[in-house]
Amino acid sequence: MLHRTHRVHIDRLVEPCQAGAEGLCVDQKVSGYYTPGTFQQYVLGPAHYVTPIPDGLESDAAAPMLCAGVTVYAALKRSNARPGQWIVISGAGGGLGHIAVQLASKGMGLRVIGIDHGSKEELVKESGAEHFVDLTKFPTDDNGKAISDHVKSLAGGLGAHGVIVCTSSNAAYAQSVQFLRFNGTMVCVGLPENNPQPIASALPATLIGKHCYITGSAVGNRREAIEVLEFAARGIVKTHFRTEKMDKLTSVFEEMGEGKLQGRVVLDLS
Repeated sequence: MLHRTHRVHIDRLVEPCQAGAEGLCVDQKVSGYYTPGTFQQYVLGPAHYVTPIPDGLESDAAAPMLCAGVTVYAALKRSNARPGQWIVISGAGGGLGHIAVQLASKGMGLRVIGIDHGSKEELVKESGAEHFVDLTKFPTDDNGKAISDHVKSLAGGLGAHGVIVCTSSNAAYAQSVQFLRFNGTMVCVGLPENNPQPIASALPATLIGKHCYITGSAVGNRREAIEVLEFAARGIVKTHFRTEKMDKLTSVFEEMGEGKLQGRVVLDLS
């Protein structure tokens, strides 16, 4: 079973690959976006890039880890948040977010504030969030002041040490800079598609005054993929997923586009 958008055909000859950033290879071919063939029972891949699945971890449980899992794990590491520090996960109940919450809280010792729609509160708290913030309970016409004040109060009054934006919402990006404390780091993961906009609150005065950072994270490397699978094999992180047949693919994408999908979906191609 393969999850959507696995990277394939990544060689080791160009500089990003040699630097351990093979996910940023300029010559990579992304199956599912630019290269057809994702939805197959079997595919061929270069031996040096095939990640072994630990014994005891089923393929359907491992598949999301090699996409969503390694993506958010790399993002969490890029936040530079340390054990005992606060991390905000925006989109905490989604396919990326609920794995990020588990890795942060159970695998890395971070204190997690999860933000999402109220319908996802149970999933987010089960995943290990210390606090849940229902974004629908805050006004949308105050430039994010009410929700940012609330998040700061949960994180000791100063704000979070790191923010991982797993959602594709422009509004979420605009709010997230305001969640940060001094020297904090916001990591961009979710990619707005229909109407992408600059991050509204990323003003030079804000970045300078807080000494805060904004960075991006596309995907992790091979070492991080192995580490994520080890977390999964040890039961530290578990993907909330369901399995669907190929004939349900269109409805799954519709559910994803409407923001109603909880966790991940793995295609059963048998």
